[in-house]
Amino acid sequence: MGDHFEKGQHALLNEGEENEMEIFGYRTHGCRKTLCLAGSIFSFGILPLVFYWRPAWYVWANCIPCSLQEADVVLLRTTDEFQTYSWKKVTWIYLSALSSAVGLTPDHPLITDEEYIINRAITKPDLKVRCIKVQKIRYVWNNLEGQFQKIGSLEDWLSSAKIHLKFGSGLTKEEQEIRRLICGPNTIDVEITPIWKLLIKEVLNPFYIFQLFSVCLWFTEDYKEYAFAIIIMSTISIALTVYDLREQSVKLHRLVESHNSITVSVCGRKAGAQELESRFLVPGDLLILTGNKVQMPCDAILIDGSCVVDEGMLTGFNTAKGDLVRSILYPKPMNFKLYRDAIRFLLCLVGTATIGMVYTLCVYVLSGEPLQEVVKKALDVITIAVPPALPAALTTGIIYAQRRLKKRGIFCISPQRINVCGQLNLVCFDKTGTLTRDGLDLWGVVPCDKNGFQEVHSFASGRALPWGPLCAAMASCHSLILLDETIQGDPLDLKMFEATTWEMAISGDDFHVKGVPAHAMVVKPCKTASQVPVEGIAILHQFPFSSALQRMTVIVQEMGGDRMAFMKGAPEKVASFCQPETVPTTFVSELQIYTTQGFRVIALAYKKLEMDHHTTALMRDKVESDLIFLGLLILENRLKEETRPVLEELISARIRTVMITGDNLQTAITVARKSGMVSESQKVILIEANEATASSSASIAWKLVEEKKHIAYGNQDNYINIREEVSDNSREGSYHFALSGKSFQVISQHFSSLLPKILINGTIFARMSPGQKSSLVEEFQKLDYFVGMCGDGANDCGALKMAHAGISLSEQEASVASPFTSKTPNIECVPHLIKEGRAALVTSFCMFKYMALYSMIQYVGVLLLYWETNSLSNYQFLFQDLAITTLIGVTMNLNGAYPKLVPFRPAGRLVSPPLLLSVILNILLSLAMHIVGFILVQRQPWYSMEMQSACTVQNKSISKLTISPAAPGKNGSYSDFTSFENTTIWFLGTINCITVALIFSKGKPFRQPTYTNYIFVLVLVIQLGVCLFILFADIPELYRRLDLLCTPVLWRVYLIIMLGSNFIVSFVVEEAIIENRALWMAIKRCFGYQSKSQYRIWQRALANDPSWPPINQTSYSHIPGCGREVSYSNPVFESNEEQL
Repeated sequence: MGDHFEKGQHALLNEGEENEMEIFGYRTHGCRKTLCLAGSIFSFGILPLVFYWRPAWYVWANCIPCSLQEADVVLLRTTDEFQTYSWKKVTWIYLSALSSAVGLTPDHPLITDEEYIINRAITKPDLKVRCIKVQKIRYVWNNLEGQFQKIGSLEDWLSSAKIHLKFGSGLTKEEQEIRRLICGPNTIDVEITPIWKLLIKEVLNPFYIFQLFSVCLWFTEDYKEYAFAIIIMSTISIALTVYDLREQSVKLHRLVESHNSITVSVCGRKAGAQELESRFLVPGDLLILTGNKVQMPCDAILIDGSCVVDEGMLTGFNTAKGDLVRSILYPKPMNFKLYRDAIRFLLCLVGTATIGMVYTLCVYVLSGEPLQEVVKKALDVITIAVPPALPAALTTGIIYAQRRLKKRGIFCISPQRINVCGQLNLVCFDKTGTLTRDGLDLWGVVPCDKNGFQEVHSFASGRALPWGPLCAAMASCHSLILLDETIQGDPLDLKMFEATTWEMAISGDDFHVKGVPAHAMVVKPCKTASQVPVEGIAILHQFPFSSALQRMTVIVQEMGGDRMAFMKGAPEKVASFCQPETVPTTFVSELQIYTTQGFRVIALAYKKLEMDHHTTALMRDKVESDLIFLGLLILENRLKEETRPVLEELISARIRTVMITGDNLQTAITVARKSGMVSESQKVILIEANEATASSSASIAWKLVEEKKHIAYGNQDNYINIREEVSDNSREGSYHFALSGKSFQVISQHFSSLLPKILINGTIFARMSPGQKSSLVEEFQKLDYFVGMCGDGANDCGALKMAHAGISLSEQEASVASPFTSKTPNIECVPHLIKEGRAALVTSFCMFKYMALYSMIQYVGVLLLYWETNSLSNYQFLFQDLAITTLIGVTMNLNGAYPKLVPFRPAGRLVSPPLLLSVILNILLSLAMHIVGFILVQRQPWYSMEMQSACTVQNKSISKLTISPAAPGKNGSYSDFTSFENTTIWFLGTINCITVALIFSKGKPFRQPTYTNYIFVLVLVIQLGVCLFILFADIPELYRRLDLLCTPVLWRVYLIIMLGSNFIVSFVVEEAIIENRALWMAIKRCFGYQSKSQYRIWQRALANDPSWPPINQTSYSHIPGCGREVSYSNPVFESNEEQL
């Protein structure tokens, strides 16, 4: 299909979103549908199978193009690089079912207000709605705008005032019923996929269809033994795949099912408050939170009151969490070149088989063979050239790797991703709970008075903090709540409050303190506390924490004492609201002593307030002014013991490590240094980008973060300083960029041409939202990095899903989004996974090479025998296919991963020059050996087409050779297959399959040495021993069973010499050329070959750019919001920036 469409036939669905699709309108054509039905019948089901594999062909064959408004079928195509097709039927929702209950007419006030998409979708006067359902989301046809639009959420264009006006009193029952019918239920409907569905989907894979064809052909030729073997192997492979998919389906269902049946209280406009199951909620419903702990079954806007929300809970499909679940149900195809190369590899084998078929048809037709025999022999060539056992052989390698990972406590729900792990060259890590220990520990406080900072008060000593404003601030300046007699809230607030040993309560109706309302939150000193002159502190009002404001403030009332305001927040921000004389002169240096050591630092301040003002009437800016600085709260977030060694191992293996955290930038930089992610000799450049304002364009600034030495408390401690003046030599050596989520967002929007350059050395990304984490991973992938992501929280789910390999350290929601889950909650799993991935990838290549050689060895041998209108017998095929190849395929994959990560990756493509050369050279060597054997045997003095055996030599002179007949068959004669050519070809091919397996079984540097795979070595020894025994045994009955002829011992020695020469040449070529990495690197340099990966291209360009990185510079976008061009000029990239 071209890109020329009828008017209105083509549009975009979810424009600008991750799941953006193109949508095309089609109308079912009766005549075409009839022809397709007839084709399906006469093709014996092949046509429907093709349509199943190619959905677009089904639509093009059955339908004709039309506008979307007239369409009864829509064709969908993703806008990503894969351009995956699917199709959906357009259905109708009829409002007539509601007409009797609601009394709907086309001019009813409920459906005439076209400010809502729901009303725009209703076709009048028929009162029906056209819709499609795509990936669990319902889209309705907007009659006003002429497009399909997502339904099930409030309209984006509604302002806060309109939301209060239109929905502040709730919806009427009639409105709810209309919305419920059109929007559908408010559920994440994840059914457990039936086993039969999974089974059919797997069985209809083209690989297994080909196996079915092969098995049917073999049964017609009475080759039932190997047919049964293939059936058994395929059944095991399918069963394991179905089991994995079923387990994932059950896990996802269990995670979300409890969130679909929550009882909520809904306020109707006329009906008042009523209990309702969450599945019946509709957009615009007014929820009442009763004050008890409740699961939120949908995204909601808080229009009155206050609440504490746990963002880890699941919600409906039209939400961020619903998007996550849908992305798990409908994952993007994996862009891994190995799998695309595998298809090309198989197509090459099919092409080779086609040549063989033509050759076979010519030979057998010219020989006058019966048509049935000619067809069978021609079809046989396909099953020989394209090995049906290939999928099962590849599956066993992945199963072994999965089993080894399981022993290390790493569980995999997407086994195909194991191979991808072998290509990882960049791993992103969350910080808190991943690189560092879970949560924060309160290390101490640094009080201050008029004389500056005082001695640190350590909580490890067990001494209580003396009473004073600092103690009162720690007890009251927080957002904690009391729920079911348990204190809950921010972990940082909880640690701070627990350190005071105070208690929390809610005042009752009998509570009477001037200015304090009933049911206020009250904190009190515990009974064991002494020398605290107040009975407690009531929290009157909160100005909540905001990441934009970087602070929170509370107004409190001491019982029988003063009314005060306490502030807590980022030290620099808090200090800016304090009276300058109360902030110690050593504030900056004192702060940096702790931040540089990885401590989280919070500042506290306070002021006394007048009693005659009502707390709610006080403006925030009035309260947050002229404060008195109280001191610093020091919290510790320690590195896990395993973090530094693991990061050092990855860096030494040239695998980039990146930190993506929601924590602040200063702490992230310090943790990066302490963990070894940034070494002592490397520089950190801070990037700060700001949005455009009314007076200036968007800007980006670059500052060097310099380490200095500072002596404090008798120890040498580092602290961080933003260097303003930098000498020219600061640009030398390696460097890392550090930036915040806000800066990342601004750069993505206004400086997109700089983004690839920044990402090449971007290592520290702080204050990143979940969406920004996902976007960053995707941007790295656009640079052709293979990205791993390791995290432990719900906020990492998107990035875990987006990465090539996501590794969850949590068994909660993150484990559903992630292909891998580690039982051990530290990052040691990452190098283990990469090692196993590399081993599995190399194993896959070994199996591809071996299967290619095995099929080509058999293919060459059979085509040579076809020249004499001969072939291998069933038992000869069976010995090669089952006793040799199948056992090798099962045991060759048993090599474990090499324990050390080397600083280079295995080849990621089947079409890489070394691999192709290896396969081609070995095919040529085998071809040469078979042709030499085929021709030489015919030139032997004892050879005659009429002779049946040359085992008994009565005279020592070959020229006077006489032949004694061997034991006849059951029918008194030999089979049609018996000949000297057949015997020679079979021995050469069978033993060649064994030697090739040994040559192709790779060990170091990615797998354990071959000799450690004891089972494989034992199998090869036994197989070789059996073959040599058959060759030299001279047992007539055995030869008769295998359709072999005895030959003179000298000829058998010649066969061994040919096989030995082939093995030596093949082994030398493989070790000296194919596996010689230094040789291939020299060849690359000689021919000037350079990697075409985007990140390599950028690295080379940046290395030659003397003006990069810019330090102590500020760049501006030309036009605010232009999003593409920047004023920073770099001539090296002027020619190719726009292509990115």
